[in-house]
Amino acid sequence: QLQFVESGGGLVQPGGSLRLSCVASGFTLDSFTIGWFRQAPGKGRRGVSCIGRGVGTPYYTESVKGRFTISRDNAKNTVYLQMNDLKPEDTAVYYCAKSPAHQGLCAVESLFGSWGQGTQVTVSS
Repeated sequence: QLQFVESGGGLVQPGGSLRLSCVASGFTLDSFTIGWFRQAPGKGRRGVSCIGRGVGTPYYTESVKGRFTISRDNAKNTVYLQMNDLKPEDTAVYYCAKSPAHQGLCAVESLFGSWGQGTQVTVSS
């Protein structure tokens, strides 16, 4: 069974940090672009950051540039999302998914599949 398991979410105060993990099972991550997406209450799911299979600049949506960093550890079959300087508007359920497409197509959710169950991130004082 091809799936992701996300973890690392929680409740954090504005300005705080979290590191999300996305572990893949049933396939090897290094064959795919891996993306982090988020869905805030009452809104659709949006691409946050995507990392490609090899060299190349990861994609970040404008609102997280300079605050979030995506990385991958192929030996652990895991992708991480380091989130710093968190803001209340970052509150959402965060999901990871895979795609054969280039990481620059992170905004095209329909290109991604094998969605995990998500991990809740709440930024509140």
